[in-house]
Amino acid sequence: MEAVRAAFATGIERQVGGVRVWVCPAGPREYWLARTGVGLEKAGRVAARLLTHQPFSLAVSTGFACALIAAEIGTLLVGCEVVGADTDGSEPSRAIEVPGAERDAVLALVAGSVQSTHVGRFVSVARIVVRASEKQRVASSTGAIGLDMESAALAAEAQRARVPFVVVRAASDLLDEDLPLDFNLFLRPTGWIKGIAMVLGAPLSLLGLGRLRRQSVAAAKTLTAFFQRYAAGAATDDTRAGFLTE
Repeated sequence: MEAVRAAFATGIERQVGGVRVWVCPAGPREYWLARTGVGLEKAGRVAARLLTHQPFSLAVSTGFACALIAAEIGTLLVGCEVVGADTDGSEPSRAIEVPGAERDAVLALVAGSVQSTHVGRFVSVARIVVRASEKQRVASSTGAIGLDMESAALAAEAQRARVPFVVVRAASDLLDEDLPLDFNLFLRPTGWIKGIAMVLGAPLSLLGLGRLRRQSVAAAKTLTAFFQRYAAGAATDDTRAGFLTE
């Protein structure tokens, strides 16, 4: 959220349909930022509320992602379509794609600066994929370029509301690296104690957490730079875009 907010000079906080949003004006346009929380259920719930109460010209799933292709930290990954899948990549759902004029404008913007291999399919799963071997299975079975835990739910709600949809995320971890911890522990109310015990019992994991923090900072800079370019180069018509971030 902070990475995207940094792309705009000003903003006003509002409540819409029970969702807290940050509204950023830029010229005649408004850009609405909403934090969904981690996971498909939370993302779908927030998107449904927001898209029901407010019309948009574009919905964007943004934030960090795992790169499922050869890439560097901070690489911008753009998703035209999204599938959901089991955490091993099996049984992918039907791909969701919601085209439209404003989505096409985003794709045109990235065409000159993002490699064609970095534009394609995203996959969303229900838990954090920790091991490189697991990531590789998901990549192989889905053909996706990026992995997250929210975009499939956001795409489904955008399709329902008939709002063009695109994924714009930055790589904060890579296909061939393990995460330093099983962060799924921290997604459960009772898992925090186990998670902290794991950190204390494995001091080397602190080094991994430091590395992940540096990678997240690099990914955040990529997002800020992209949305600065997007807002500066957007058409001058009076429309709204909604950015949904975990």
